[in-house]
Amino acid sequence: MAAEDGAVRAFLDHLAWERGLSPNTLAAYGNDLARLSAYLRRGRSGAAPDWGAVSTSDLRGFFGSEAGEGRFSAATRSRRLAALKGFFAFLREEGRIPENPAAPLSMPRKPRNLPHSLTEGETGRLVESPPDSTPEGLRDRALLELVYGCGLRVGEAAGMTLDALKFDAGLVRVLGKGSKVRHVPLGSKAEAALRRYLAEGRPKFGPDPGEDALFLGPRGRPLGRHAIWAMLKKRAAACGVDGAVSPHWLRHSFATHMLQRGAPVRVIQELLGHADISTTQIYTHTDATRLASAVRSFHPRA
Repeated sequence: MAAEDGAVRAFLDHLAWERGLSPNTLAAYGNDLARLSAYLRRGRSGAAPDWGAVSTSDLRGFFGSEAGEGRFSAATRSRRLAALKGFFAFLREEGRIPENPAAPLSMPRKPRNLPHSLTEGETGRLVESPPDSTPEGLRDRALLELVYGCGLRVGEAAGMTLDALKFDAGLVRVLGKGSKVRHVPLGSKAEAALRRYLAEGRPKFGPDPGEDALFLGPRGRPLGRHAIWAMLKKRAAACGVDGAVSPHWLRHSFATHMLQRGAPVRVIQELLGHADISTTQIYTHTDATRLASAVRSFHPRA
């Protein structure tokens, strides 16, 4: 398999399981990156592109060649730029390339999509929805409390091991993007749910003695991202929360609720494991939207 296939596959998996993009969008992004790969191969006598060696000039040349073939509608240009920007930003975040060559490329200005999040009430209903009478219910409650309480990505939760829990210090060790480790404070509700799951739920999945995955599924095997996604959909539907909810919504909700209650953006950045503060600052737009709505509703001259 060519080297770029692994990078592209990792990016598309990230979009599917971390961002919840639709199959159609994933297929379109995959096609965009395949076209870029083909363009780069033509300029390198068929050699597979080294993504770390791609320059901004290479990308401008790609867009120029596409435009010359009459392949660009405004919508296609916007989507293709989004695909390339997202791909190279992902590679940079993962530490696979030294610089992001797509960063200088400009996109048509359009309203920025704000991250989806739940209200505090919706989040509470969702997190508290699993029953405490079954091993699955105890596991799901602990998992939801942990993801929301610590702002985790779904992959971070799925890959968590028993030794990541530092109850004595009130922390959880999180292995994030690019194998970067961060330590996040563990809230009281998450700790209580985890302790009960470890005592009453996890042993009933029948894990092998050497199994160190925190969250288990059937036959005592690690619970994967697909299963976490399906569980969340099931729990959301059961408690009347938006059926489109994804695990990343809980991460967004963590950040949004922290900001609304006065947490500094820099603190939220560190807790989320964002390498760049600009990634975290989108939550200030979310809060600004809420404040603007309040002004329109209550100010006498709004």
